[in-house]
Amino acid sequence: MQHAWALPDLVIIDGGRGQLNAALEVMHELKLDIPTIGVAKEEGSHSKLATSEEIYTPGAPEPIILPRSSQGLYLVQRIRDEAHRFSITYHRKLRSEKTFKSLLDEIPGIGPKRKKALILHFGSIKAIGAASVDELAAIEGMTRDAAEKVKEHIRE
Repeated sequence: MQHAWALPDLVIIDGGRGQLNAALEVMHELKLDIPTIGVAKEEGSHSKLATSEEIYTPGAPEPIILPRSSQGLYLVQRIRDEAHRFSITYHRKLRSEKTFKSLLDEIPGIGPKRKKALILHFGSIKAIGAASVDELAAIEGMTRDAAEKVKEHIRE
């Protein structure tokens, strides 16, 4: 299997034994041989200020416990926090893109300016659908032809 990018030296999974095993299964299916570990808050300490972290490694029966005073613990927490920040930011971006995509995106002749004008004036797709062709055509930048296309498309 050829890759267009360099493979990582280590994969860190946010989670315990179960998440690590799931990740290892995927690595095996993809025929990737990359060291992989799981990182979880110590059993029973799921507050933001966990006293220690457990490091799960393949094949080891017990996790490695990083003590509270460990520089390794600090590094692992920073890596986990950055992964959480990245994940949250990414999912917010996806949600906002999904939220801003609408039925209007599918209508030929309704570009970003007309879409914005319609949403600003009517507030929702439901309100746009309830408006008459004349009301839609009266919006700045709209034409009667575009208004008819909007009504027809929303009706479908």
